[in-house]
Amino acid sequence: MDAQAKIIARLADELGVRAPQVAATVELLDGGATVPFIARYRKEVTGGLDDTQLRSLHERLGYLRELEERRAAVLAAIDEQGKLTPQLEGQIRAADTKQRLEDLYLPYKKKRRTKAQIAREAGLESLAESLLADPTLSPEAEAARYRRAADGDIPAIEDAKAALDGAKQILMERFAEDAELVGRLRERLWGEGELCARVIAGKEQEGAKFADYFEHDERLAKVPSHRALAMFRGRNEGVLALTLRLPGEEEAPVHPAQLAIARHFDIRDEGRAADRWLVEVVRWTWRVKLYTHLETELMGRLRERAEAEAIDVFAANLKDLLLAAPAGQKATLAIDPGLRTGCKVAVVDATGQFLAHATIYPHAPRNAWAASLAELARLVEQHDVALIAVGNGTASRETDKLAGELVKALADKRTLAKVMVSEAGASVYSASEYAARELSDLDVTIRGAVSIARRLQDPLAELVKIEPKSIGVGQYQHDVSQVQLSRSLEAVIEDCVNAVGVDLNTASSALLSRVAGLSPALAEAIVARRNAEGAFASRRQLLDVSRLGPKTYEQCAGFLRIMGGDNPLDASAVHPEAYPVVERMARSSGRPLASLIGDSATLKALKPVDFADERFGVPTVTDILTELDKPGRDPRPEFKAAEFREGVETLKDLEPGMVLEGSVTNVTHFGAFVDIGVHQDGLVHISALSERFVEDPRSVVKAGDIVKVKVMSVDIARGRIGLSMRLDDQPSEAGEEKPRRGGEPRSRSGKPTHKGRSSKGQESQAEGQLGTLGAALLKAKRER
Repeated sequence: MDAQAKIIARLADELGVRAPQVAATVELLDGGATVPFIARYRKEVTGGLDDTQLRSLHERLGYLRELEERRAAVLAAIDEQGKLTPQLEGQIRAADTKQRLEDLYLPYKKKRRTKAQIAREAGLESLAESLLADPTLSPEAEAARYRRAADGDIPAIEDAKAALDGAKQILMERFAEDAELVGRLRERLWGEGELCARVIAGKEQEGAKFADYFEHDERLAKVPSHRALAMFRGRNEGVLALTLRLPGEEEAPVHPAQLAIARHFDIRDEGRAADRWLVEVVRWTWRVKLYTHLETELMGRLRERAEAEAIDVFAANLKDLLLAAPAGQKATLAIDPGLRTGCKVAVVDATGQFLAHATIYPHAPRNAWAASLAELARLVEQHDVALIAVGNGTASRETDKLAGELVKALADKRTLAKVMVSEAGASVYSASEYAARELSDLDVTIRGAVSIARRLQDPLAELVKIEPKSIGVGQYQHDVSQVQLSRSLEAVIEDCVNAVGVDLNTASSALLSRVAGLSPALAEAIVARRNAEGAFASRRQLLDVSRLGPKTYEQCAGFLRIMGGDNPLDASAVHPEAYPVVERMARSSGRPLASLIGDSATLKALKPVDFADERFGVPTVTDILTELDKPGRDPRPEFKAAEFREGVETLKDLEPGMVLEGSVTNVTHFGAFVDIGVHQDGLVHISALSERFVEDPRSVVKAGDIVKVKVMSVDIARGRIGLSMRLDDQPSEAGEEKPRRGGEPRSRSGKPTHKGRSSKGQESQAEGQLGTLGAALLKAKRER
């Protein structure tokens, strides 16, 4: 089986699909097709794989190809050394991870000149081999025969001790490079080991925010992402020391890993001459060679897993935020609250185009409340405003009160709605190069207000202009791999934009650049063509755009919409390549094509199988009929905003037992954060999300949801609010310690931070239980 076939077979097994599905998908990906295009328009080819499966396939495809390339390089390198045996080749070809492959390659990998290598050059390998093979030999007597003078850069072996030290280095290196042993120890440490966090002496006050981890032990494989990243951050800031250990190793007279090494190489203490020396080699192998290496490696594995989980949380929250309900195409007035410098006001029309701006000073120190109301009323009347967006920053609740008075004052004349809008990332956008091009004549502070207004109209269209990491829905986003984070978030944005679709004649270049197949340069070219020659009348006109060829057109056309164009299908998600299918439907039903769109009764009478052919199968025809029934349907929910309670504006206004409405801003593995309008999000712990057991908080809530919560606790000093979505809960329950979940840390309160050695009495008792091998290792430990 060649490498490609092997990869396809493995992907099929991992995804639980057929190999032909994988092979066809790989061919499409290699041909430059995007995931959104494949998921929506190539269902027959892939057998209906969805975008999540396709993303996983794409990511694993890259890993497995790298694995095969590395496998070929390892085989070639070992073969070049003349050391590639059939058994070793079989093991290398069977290695299913990069880690396993590197374990097998380690003994043959070119490395700097080690102590073991120097000892081999001095001819001491035969001494090491003989003592390991025949422990009845006297180490001192055998070693005495290896004395020799210095020779070039090979040092002299002056006595038996020097010879035995060299032989020990040779065996230590061999033991530490045994792939089977290292693999077993690694997995044992991962499965049974504990991550131990301790505060560094003198850092207690400086690192108070890490107080939960000053004396914290937790099963390594079970550490949740947020706790792992918190401890790693504490270590990076010089507050915490992190170590790895096996349970009970401090009480045990001999480390369990040393026993495992001895058993693997059949080292036993039967009172023979070399047994004690071999036991010492085992002890040094663990302490010097393996422990530090495996601890570093497993800490790296934990960080990698924690980062992956944190990135998944970020991506899920970002998706929910991007697909939040749009308020729609209505003229909008935005207020970016402020105190001393005033509130910045911007008005945009129904399509998000900037119309006017002002600065008002309703709050201290000027307190120009009436004048501010008058200016806002003037702008509302002048521009026929329907929505008011209030940023949720400093003085937001006071400004929201101002907006409320405006709504009431104009209630007889017009219908106005006010909404509190997250301004996370608005300042980043306002200072960006894109904002400078888009709103070049406006001050940075006004650009922020424009962004707030547009975000209310259409969150997706505006948020794509902002660096995802600045939107404020992540968990430890600065502690994770920025490359992996960016790759994941870019994929989320691409999927969301293409799921909703983009109006070709109104979309910004930032939004267009997220459409399948379009690069930022092509997006700019589309906008330039639109500005120069007017609105696009048909999708086919995209081919007139410079550097936009047939392949790119195939990828992007189905996701771009043209309202009121030459062909009514251009306003739908039907791909231009499938227009002939719709035309056949129209002829079959005896209806003009335009009147077929939206005619549910006629469409439901059509059978997909009647219009399927060798190119467009039943799945695609079914999708076409669904789209024709409700063309251009927006998958996002209906817009709804949270109503914050009047008079509850700061933490001091909160009282346990209050039931409030709020908006979910962030969902993590341990619960959900909710904005209740007091400038500080409250936390609904995972155990308080529902009456039923909740394993994944996102199964109950997602970012953007409007929820009812009860205030359980308020800690003004630490700025913490405890909330519950179980409205029958009583505030007194909030003070109780909640049981931690799965693989939770065990308290060591009252015990020494670092246990000392066992007493001699304890060691003697353990010696009787461990047998002769344990006794020998114990003896070596006492004499170190």
